[in-house]
Amino acid sequence: MTEKIDIASLSRRQTIISVSIIGLLFFIFGFVSWVNAILIPYFKIACELTNFQSYLVAFAFYISYFVMSVPSSYLLKRVGFKKGMMYGFFLMAVGAYIFVPAAYTRTYEIFLLGLFTIGTGLSILQTAANPYITVLGPKERAAQRISIMGICNKGAGILAPLVFAAVIFKATDTDLFQDLDTMDAVARSAALDELIRRVVVPYSIVGTVLAGLGLMVLYSPLPEINTEMESVDVAASNSGKKTIFQFPHLILGAIGIFLHVGTQVIAIDTVIGYANSMHIDLMEAKVFPSYTLSATMCGYILGIISIPKFISQLNALRICTLLGTVLTLLIIFSHGEVTVFGHVADLSIWFLVLLGLANSLVWAGLWPLALDGLGRFTKLGASVMIMGLCGNAILPLLYGYFADEYNTRLAYWVLFPCYLYLVFYAFFGYKIRRWSF
Repeated sequence: MTEKIDIASLSRRQTIISVSIIGLLFFIFGFVSWVNAILIPYFKIACELTNFQSYLVAFAFYISYFVMSVPSSYLLKRVGFKKGMMYGFFLMAVGAYIFVPAAYTRTYEIFLLGLFTIGTGLSILQTAANPYITVLGPKERAAQRISIMGICNKGAGILAPLVFAAVIFKATDTDLFQDLDTMDAVARSAALDELIRRVVVPYSIVGTVLAGLGLMVLYSPLPEINTEMESVDVAASNSGKKTIFQFPHLILGAIGIFLHVGTQVIAIDTVIGYANSMHIDLMEAKVFPSYTLSATMCGYILGIISIPKFISQLNALRICTLLGTVLTLLIIFSHGEVTVFGHVADLSIWFLVLLGLANSLVWAGLWPLALDGLGRFTKLGASVMIMGLCGNAILPLLYGYFADEYNTRLAYWVLFPCYLYLVFYAFFGYKIRRWSF
């Protein structure tokens, strides 16, 4: 295995190269993850699903983080960052190839298996990349570095639904979607078979590219940094600690990640369905996830400019969590038709889009606070944080359940307690270093 390097010994050039490579990884994370925003309504039509069933896309993809995060940390400890990342890319490639038999049989369960496999590979990559970028430089600038990674991630997220829609959909699909209900069973089945098989070529290409990226990372100049070095103070404070559960600020931070990523995915992956409830068809609504991600990008840019020069990463976290709480109430209670960017829609959908801004610096704010002072527990702590990404799997399902039971607007009440908890962590939770009741 490649010799591990102390972070402090990295030159400026090595640091820039490392940040650039990790930035490419975050771009891949974003492209593969945020294409789910268009996959959900696409599968809902092609596989004839309910709201709840369609959000199993997010569940299958993100529940893998809960299953694989801790095993990923042990894998990375055994083989190192670079080989671990290579294995992650190879698993993602296998998941992409699974889409081929799933499309030919139009079997939703096989698609879910493919998504789970992609998510498994991605969980290995995330477990490696997030602590890597967090410790790759001064602690007070961690949010700034993570914001740069966020731009790579969400920039890919803006492109993903648009590229997928451009490759998969045809100009005549609006008429097809309207005619499906009037077709007889044979014609309807043939039309849906043709629709779902459009993913075969794109995902075959994606699988090949992912396998190639795995080899590229293995032979890249990315250094194997030592994340288990402890300062004298950290070693002294951690001397009596045996398990990761003796770090309350980490466990509470992982809960924060669970809730944050769930709110983020709801804001992006449900916006097309919410637009559909306003009688905006899929071909027009496909751009709304990109609006939400653009708002997130604006937040990242503000974070890069202002942190830590004008505002601390802690205060940025506090502002974002409070803003998310307010915007949630505005989504539920605001009414009135407006025209923005050529779309005639209820005002509330634009508050949903603005949740992208509120969510922008939460991830960047949570990671440094939760990993602070972990020392030799850093990799395992990072895996616990990555486990929190299963919030992406569970919260959209809750939203889908309430959307079926009530309506798509009232289902956004799911967001409110999530933001309240994030406000708690930003003001008080991160300070807790000892469990006491």
